[in-house]
Amino acid sequence: MPPNDKRQTFYEDIRTRNLTPLWEVMRGLITPSPQSKCTSAIWHYSDVRGDVLASGELISAKEAERRVLILENPGMPGQSRITTSLYAGLQLILPGEIAPAHRHTQSALRFVMEGEGAYTAVDGERTTMHEGDFVITPSWTWHDHGNESDRPMIWLDGLDIPVLQFLDASFVEHWGEDEQPIQRQEGDSFHRFGQGLLPVDHSRRSHTSPIFNYPYNRTRDALDHLARTEAWDPCHGVKLRYVNPETGGHAMNTIAAFMQLLPKNFKSDPYRSTDASVYCVVEGNGRSSINDVAIEWGPRDIFVVPSWASISHITKEEAVLFSFSDRSMQQALGLWREDRKPDSN
Repeated sequence: MPPNDKRQTFYEDIRTRNLTPLWEVMRGLITPSPQSKCTSAIWHYSDVRGDVLASGELISAKEAERRVLILENPGMPGQSRITTSLYAGLQLILPGEIAPAHRHTQSALRFVMEGEGAYTAVDGERTTMHEGDFVITPSWTWHDHGNESDRPMIWLDGLDIPVLQFLDASFVEHWGEDEQPIQRQEGDSFHRFGQGLLPVDHSRRSHTSPIFNYPYNRTRDALDHLARTEAWDPCHGVKLRYVNPETGGHAMNTIAAFMQLLPKNFKSDPYRSTDASVYCVVEGNGRSSINDVAIEWGPRDIFVVPSWASISHITKEEAVLFSFSDRSMQQALGLWREDRKPDSN
């Protein structure tokens, strides 16, 4: 029997015992660089806003539990993923509605896109949401949303759902009533933990920041101050990461979040890193080149940059970009790497 036929006979035989030869698949398992099915994509807010609002005419927030249109990466259709490890969607709460209280092992962020005055309640404390705010729902915390304003509220959800699926660690519980009891005054967590101080007898409660609303006005002030006092980074302009005041680390243990300011007439150096990133434009207009594919963006547009894809930005006016990725996980595992001025993709 020829050698190749002998091998095939061997492979078929060992398959009956749930074995397979590594040498036949190793090149696909251990690749020289990231080989992701995640592709670059952009969702222009003007194109999808009408779809989000139309969903409010079809189903209530209570019936849907969470009325969200998923931002599905075109390279991974049907998987409810925007990157390999992260989920994203646009959530709508109409005036007078409540999205019922529940909790789950998935960690979540909310980045407010449109509207003022809706709230998120997390473990007995409410926070009023404003455009540009970064809001955290830590793993296994009770949370509900409501809108007491007279305008629709839309925000970007980011969750680590694919990670929990991979780990088979998903759990969810429902409160039983639409709203959980409010036990603390609004702003309590920020006053306790957001002033550069911690209560003297404080003990760490979780791996996630005890602050669950990072207001945009404070973030914008910090960016403006650094823009006046620090040199512009050639790749990032001025870029800040949201932190956990207890540890100085990332605000969430599975999702890293950032805000950056790009000056007027800025052309950034190319940059790439292993964390696929989701960007949301807060202010300004510009263009980004992702592996030499140019995308034009403006306020509230959302775009995704795959792992190890080269990206550079060009602006004609000052711009602010929010972004999130799985960098916190990669850095905790010692896997994250970056490349400034990559010569090739």
